[in-house]
Order: sequence, then structure tokens, then C-alpha cells
Amino acid sequence: MPLNKACVGREYPPVTTTVTLEAIQNYARAYNDDNPHFFDANLAGGIVAPPMFGVVVTWLSLLKAVSDPEAGVNPLRLVHGEQDMEFANPIRPDDVITSTSKIASIESRSTGETMVVELNAHNQRAEHVQKTLFTLFIRSGVKGAPAEVRPPEPQRGDPMFVVAQTIDPDQTYRYAEASGDRNPIHVDESVARMAGLPGIIVHGLCTMAFTSRVVIDKLCGGDPTRLKRLAVRFTKPVLPGQTITTKVWREGEKTRRMVYAYETYNPDGQAVIKGGVAEIAL
Repeated sequence: MPLNKACVGREYPPVTTTVTLEAIQNYARAYNDDNPHFFDANLAGGIVAPPMFGVVVTWLSLLKAVSDPEAGVNPLRLVHGEQDMEFANPIRPDDVITSTSKIASIESRSTGETMVVELNAHNQRAEHVQKTLFTLFIRSGVKGAPAEVRPPEPQRGDPMFVVAQTIDPDQTYRYAEASGDRNPIHVDESVARMAGLPGIIVHGLCTMAFTSRVVIDKLCGGDPTRLKRLAVRFTKPVLPGQTITTKVWREGEKTRRMVYAYETYNPDGQAVIKGGVAEIAL
């Protein structure tokens, strides 16, 4: 059954989460990030959450939209297509975050359908902390369907730098617990194979979190509050134990921000993330 386009524009009740220091640090450890801003209370400004910790405090809001029976999402055909996150203000321990979700769009494509869920989060001071566009792709299951035609990737030349990171064998289990995303394709081999996957795959958001560390370490001088936007398109699953390689290019400048492009590859040289965008406060 196709997705129900009558659900576009539907908003869901808010969800409130109290942020704990333990949750912040567990999330950082779940993708192997030891940035002192997440652990050392003696640093100026105190402890802040990793920018992508926003996925934790908006997860239940996302589920409200994805699990809406009237929307018609088939979880076994669902893959995470794209993620676009804007970081307006940092999240800190003891913050009370209220998140909301809305189905922003549903579109048909040659190989399936996409649903975009818009997530917004505010703290107890009514400050906007994050906006996320979470794009789900629902595979059609029709063999031989023509692939979607995308414009060719730009020729960027040599990257500014290249960073390799290794995914731990138990990464998906740790990330599932820290993020709240316990989709069995990330922790149960039999369910992953039933879904047509080669085995357990790494959460797309875990792979994205690994790349956020590259961006913060290399482009933000280690200061996570300078990261203002991170956007990616997931193009291939990452498997536990693989080493991923991220290449970064300078893209340009906009008002009070530098813009960078990046891509991430698996050990076979195949892109697992394309169209990566990072915006850094000057």
C-alpha cells in the first residue's frame, strides 16, 4: 500500500525530555567521541551535548509520525534516506527539551516513496535548539524498477583533508541503547536478513555522528557549539567492523558561516554518505 498523502501537514503532540549528564556522555561514547566539551565541567561554558544528541530528545516525536497507522509506513521496507539538522543553541545537562513532529511531505519516486518528517525542539527557556528534516525512503519492492536519475556529483578536486574511522564490532548495540533507536535491523541478524540486508547494519545516524566528530575536530577547533548545520544523504549501509573514510572540501561562505562539503566511503571506495554539508560559525 502506498503512503497516505492525506497525512501531509499532520502534527503530533509534543514530547518532553529531561536531559541528564549520563545520557549526554553515553551518546558521545556510543560513537567513540571523547571531546572534552562533553565530559569536562571545568571548561569554559561547561558541558554541552554533542550536536547530534538532538536525535535522542526528538526520537519519540519521530516515532509518533513514523508509526502513525494512517500514514502507512512499512518498517521492513524503510531505510533512512537523508538527514538535515540545524543547531540553533546547544543542549546542556538538566535542560528540559520539548520536541514536536510534523509530516512535511510525501513523494512518489521510481523506486519507492519518501516521507519527510520535520522535528523541532525547544528548551525550558523557549529557546529553539534544533530543527531536523528526517527523510525516510520506503522501498517499492518491485524488482527491476528504474533507478532515480540524479545530477552528476560536482568535480571538487583534492580534498582539504581525509580522516579514517573504524566502526567497532559492537557499535550498533551501544548506539541503539544510547540513541533509543532499537530497530532490529541494527541488532538482530535474522531480522536484518529478512529485510533484505547482508546482516546487521550500522545506524545511518551513527555513521553521521562519526562524521560530525570529523567536522568538529577538524573545522571547529574542537568546539561543538560552532557547528550550526549538518546534512547528509545516505547512499549505502555501513557494516560493523568496517573503516569509513571522510573527505572534506571547502565549499564557500554565507552570512557568518563557512560552508564545507564532504563525502564518506567504505573500504571498497563506495560512498556511504554523499552530499554532506557542514556549516560552521565564524
